[in-house]
Amino acid sequence: MLNYTSTSFLDLPHANHEDLQAHHDFVEKRVLSLKKGITALREKSEQFQHLKAKHLDFSQDAITIGSRDEISREEYDGLYRVLKDLHPWRKGPFNLFGIDIDAEWRSNRKWDRLLPHLPDLKGKIIADVGSNNGYYMFRMASHEPKLVVGFEPYLNHFFVFHMLRRFSGLTNLEMELLGVENMGLFGPSFDVVFLMGILYHRISPLECLKEVKEAMSPGGTIIVESQAIPGDAPVALFPEERYAKVPGTYFVPTGRCLQNWMIRAGFSDVEIFCSHRMSSTEQRQTEWMEFESYSDFIDPEDSSKTVEGYPAPLRVFLKGIKPT
Repeated sequence: MLNYTSTSFLDLPHANHEDLQAHHDFVEKRVLSLKKGITALREKSEQFQHLKAKHLDFSQDAITIGSRDEISREEYDGLYRVLKDLHPWRKGPFNLFGIDIDAEWRSNRKWDRLLPHLPDLKGKIIADVGSNNGYYMFRMASHEPKLVVGFEPYLNHFFVFHMLRRFSGLTNLEMELLGVENMGLFGPSFDVVFLMGILYHRISPLECLKEVKEAMSPGGTIIVESQAIPGDAPVALFPEERYAKVPGTYFVPTGRCLQNWMIRAGFSDVEIFCSHRMSSTEQRQTEWMEFESYSDFIDPEDSSKTVEGYPAPLRVFLKGIKPT
């Protein structure tokens, strides 16, 4: 049986080892479930488990794992079919053994905005909350962290990450089938936390920030990236039903409001370091993600509004410190 659970938490002295082990026992049963959907995902992601990449490059826009000349034509064609079957690819781009995956999000653009403001990641214990398929985790790998833990509650992303990690052979990237609300299992362990694209999906964003802070080591850095609305007032939009067609969106703040949330949650040195309008050049439908995307969420007659008539979203980036 392939291993889908981590033992890295054993090296974290503040982690709740007993509860984490119980969680891993649950995960093991879940990923081995005979339910048709889970079995199909697992079998697809394991079909090419024998492939081990020689060429790795995590420093460029596309996460590159393997090159075309490392596999046969038959393997290439079979892997291409498997990767297409694992649709939708939300974050990317990737290049896997010569196969270009143009994901919905051009995630390299977000990473480029983060780069000038990153703390030193070398030798650090890092959490990537809402890690999806692990794109940002692989980008972090080029900075030589001690350990990156992805928190991802959805099985399809979880299986895809494990497939990619097997291809890469990396041992300092782990993914937990957990959400942000479970970070307390690790105690005050994380030197750096990336909380990107999460807060507007939380019913209580302030409580979420407080929970994340408790999982950070003193002096640790948090990077927050969120959907936001324009404006200088410290206010948040609370949509009646949906925002940009998404029912699971609750509070959409201005940058100033988000900054105040972080301060009220107990972070210090909180700064907004980037804010930009969203566009269909960065989030869009591709052959690797064929569902609705950004252009479908915006009023076709007025790009400053969502289809519901709310202000169209910005993306805002902030950084803060957990006091010592």
